[in-house]
Amino acid sequence: MDFDEWEPCYARILEYFGFDRDRDEEAAMLLAKLLPRDDLPLLENLCRDTVVTVCGNAPCLGEELSCIEGSVFAADAASEVLLRAGIRPDAVFTDLDGATDNYLSMNGDGTIMVIHAHGDNMPLIRHWTQKFTGPVVGTAQSRPIPPLHNFGGFTDGDRAVYAADHLGAARIIIIGFDLDDPDVDFIKRAKLQWARRLLALIGYAC
Repeated sequence: MDFDEWEPCYARILEYFGFDRDRDEEAAMLLAKLLPRDDLPLLENLCRDTVVTVCGNAPCLGEELSCIEGSVFAADAASEVLLRAGIRPDAVFTDLDGATDNYLSMNGDGTIMVIHAHGDNMPLIRHWTQKFTGPVVGTAQSRPIPPLHNFGGFTDGDRAVYAADHLGAARIIIIGFDLDDPDVDFIKRAKLQWARRLLALIGYAC
């Protein structure tokens, strides 16, 4: 999904949550300045005409690992679950709020870090971005400025699905998603419901 298609959804999300578009744009400018390179061709190679498995970080993830096929995309801290199971994800979609030194190790071993900029994570962008020595791709919640991209999506998990879809995946398998999780706070519950709506827009039911 191109940004012009995505923007009406983005505007509704801003209104629903009371987010500040100016802050999102400030974060995008910061990440664009700090991002050392744009390895989008590597990310596209993981998607184009292939199967992509997107792993969310719901408690059910560990029970669903046998469903993994093709390229493995992790939503932020889902990568830690995969690592403990001996699986290094091909890409991690993260706004850096779950980042640990394991992210640096994965990245050094070839995992693409798809770093997302939004108005609330500028300190994390400053702290982590230039520590990644391996492949990186930058994304923005707002209109992207080079070298950033915006494929659509809101949470780490649904953004990974949107990216795989935009970049030509032949099939996307979604595991580790529990969009009805009762053990989350109100804000997280609202984000999960938005994830459900957004996934449905591109034909994925969770």
